[in-house]
Amino acid sequence: MKTIDGKILKNMIISASNNLYNHYPEIDQLNVFPIPDGDTGTNMNLTISSGAAKVYEVKEEKNIYLIAEAFKKGLLFGARGNSGVILSQIFRGFADSLKDKTEANAFDIADAFVNAKTVAYQNVMTPVEGTILTVVREASETLSEQVKENMHIYDVFDIFLKEAKASLQRTPDLLPVLREAGVVDSGGAGFVKIIEGMSKALHNQVVEKIMPQVVSTNFRNDEYEFKNAETANVQSKFKHEEFGYCTEFILRLPKEEDLMKLGKRPYNKKRIDAVLNAHGNSIVSVHDDDLVKVHIHTMRPGHILTYAQQFGEFVKLKIENMSEQHSHLIEENQGEVNSTLEVKNIAKTEQNKQRSEFALIAVANGEGIKKEFTNLGVTRIVSGGQTMNPSTEDFVNACREVNADVVYIFPNNSNIIMAASQASDVLQGECRVNVIPTKSIPAGIAACMIFNPSSSENENVESMNELISEIKTGEITFSVRDTEIDGTKVHNGDFMAISKKKIVCSVKTKEEALEKLLKKLINSDSSIVTIYYGLDVNEKTLEFVEKLKNKYTKNNEDLEFEIKNGGQPVYSFYVSVE
Repeated sequence: MKTIDGKILKNMIISASNNLYNHYPEIDQLNVFPIPDGDTGTNMNLTISSGAAKVYEVKEEKNIYLIAEAFKKGLLFGARGNSGVILSQIFRGFADSLKDKTEANAFDIADAFVNAKTVAYQNVMTPVEGTILTVVREASETLSEQVKENMHIYDVFDIFLKEAKASLQRTPDLLPVLREAGVVDSGGAGFVKIIEGMSKALHNQVVEKIMPQVVSTNFRNDEYEFKNAETANVQSKFKHEEFGYCTEFILRLPKEEDLMKLGKRPYNKKRIDAVLNAHGNSIVSVHDDDLVKVHIHTMRPGHILTYAQQFGEFVKLKIENMSEQHSHLIEENQGEVNSTLEVKNIAKTEQNKQRSEFALIAVANGEGIKKEFTNLGVTRIVSGGQTMNPSTEDFVNACREVNADVVYIFPNNSNIIMAASQASDVLQGECRVNVIPTKSIPAGIAACMIFNPSSSENENVESMNELISEIKTGEITFSVRDTEIDGTKVHNGDFMAISKKKIVCSVKTKEEALEKLLKKLINSDSSIVTIYYGLDVNEKTLEFVEKLKNKYTKNNEDLEFEIKNGGQPVYSFYVSVE
């Protein structure tokens, strides 16, 4: 096979997407920092799944450029996290190189990967070697040197894959933090799985997605009993007009000795419950022996299921569309109800026609945090954060919904900034988008506080960027595994104080971690300290926080000290010091 057309590339993309899906939990385990974040494997899996979905829609399968272009667009809009955005840029360069081609030979593919490398490097503000960028660069350079006329396409991908694997193994030599943690780069590992899937398709071994086995869709008479199990109940917080999906599942957890073999992560109830609280309501989470039973009302059941499958396999699964059920109820009640709905729809349509001068969009989870942003004038909250990163499309949709000439986006997480910036590129010509590079919730709140509607766009951007460069922030969360970073030993379950991507301490209690973080952040020049506490903070811990407040304000009457209920999952405390 000396050329490939669109139909072959389509099979390669599907195979690549399936191969990454089958391995993304083990990619997640390569993350160096032991915090419960969005995870590289999960982000790349969701990104490439979006690309593959777009490829399915193309009717003209023989044209290789149309397939590559559809893949590029799907990746662009579905990109999540830094790894997902970089992946989308890699295949953007790949697709652009195939423009006006209906099929591609060995030299065309080699040129496409060289262009993929070029575009990816150009679109990363500060390229770091020892990452996915290095893997694509070294593999494309080797392929460019070794490609020959009339070479078979499967030989082209064999060369590229072989060098990509070798480059991946060298990443710890370029990034000391990888060497210290004893892992290779997670983004590079995900890219290798993608190329491996493509190569297998060329060798007539198209990778199939390993789907969870669903034994039954009926929970009502299941044979499992959960006796004396630890249960987390959360009352429904949906507003009366919100419905979503009633999602229920039973997950079987593998034995500890089988985790690596099956590519699963150790079950951590605290972590899973935090994610459930962040993305749904009416939650029941029960763990007994090797089984986990979950009930949740959520707007995005697919995300919950994808996340849960990292820890085990589904035994039972049921999803009901409560919005659909509600629509049937409306059909049964005509007259006044329909008239009221018509009036509301007319009002909404009129409202949508009005274009605002500016709008603020912030990424957040936790009822207290969301309320804080709303009170500061934020027009639209994009749900997300450490445990689940919003996609580029989420930002594009949010910007279009606020319908403003100028939009300011506060990502509030370093792993979300690139997706927000990519949305800014997509929206050129529709509105002006300013991504304020806030890397934490406190930084985002502080930036919103100084936003001045009377100031010019440039003045606001300048003042907010200046503030976030000066403000000191930190957070307290728990570790999800044993590791050592920058000489600090971290044990699974420890509470870590983190500031500027550095671990301040790793200790047994959140109280001790907070005390050490404040000691590092507060000095004689500090004037305002704000602490947002999360879902896992109880009354006893709050009493301890009050004592810390009294300790610092006793000898410094000018120091303002605010303690607020953020309601955020995963992170016990967000702290800002100005």
